[in-house]
Amino acid sequence: MRALEERIREDGVLKSGGILKVDSFLNHQMDIEFINEIGKEFYRLFQEEGVTKILTIEASGIGIACITAQYFHVPVVFAKKVQSKNLDGDVYTSTVHSYTHGKEYTIRVSKKYITEHDRVLIIDDFLAKGKAIIGLMDILKQAGATVVGAGICIEKGFQEGGAYLRSQGLRVESLAVVDLDENGGIQFRE
Repeated sequence: MRALEERIREDGVLKSGGILKVDSFLNHQMDIEFINEIGKEFYRLFQEEGVTKILTIEASGIGIACITAQYFHVPVVFAKKVQSKNLDGDVYTSTVHSYTHGKEYTIRVSKKYITEHDRVLIIDDFLAKGKAIIGLMDILKQAGATVVGAGICIEKGFQEGGAYLRSQGLRVESLAVVDLDENGGIQFRE
């Protein structure tokens, strides 16, 4: 998605350790008109898949998933990272290591909201090492749901997550794949 690549060039900040900050428009302050275009693109890519639910992980993926869901006319379910009193009943759980935060989380989804009848599209803002997607896929496997694919805004091509997930047979559609050039700057895959 050329518009996303241009926005990353204009407003993205590359920090040490391969951390790409896009918090001015994507995952802290959100440019809703721009994210609306991202949602339309995910719909274009996955509209033939019979999606019944969109699944993401809190917190950065929620806004993007919600805007995308309006095109599919389906609910969004998000995996919670913290046990709360209002998450009652049986839950599916999986352990996820966050590259960005450098820690492990147990993610949870109520069994009421994902079933074996669901065809689920996973949406997330970033794909680095793939651990969040692997955890979400584990929850979907526990539920007996069908994973139709993963829609990713920005994939870090210089990390192994995308290649690994694709090698496992997951359809991964990344709107921008970022690599690092020989000087450590951003370049995009064609």
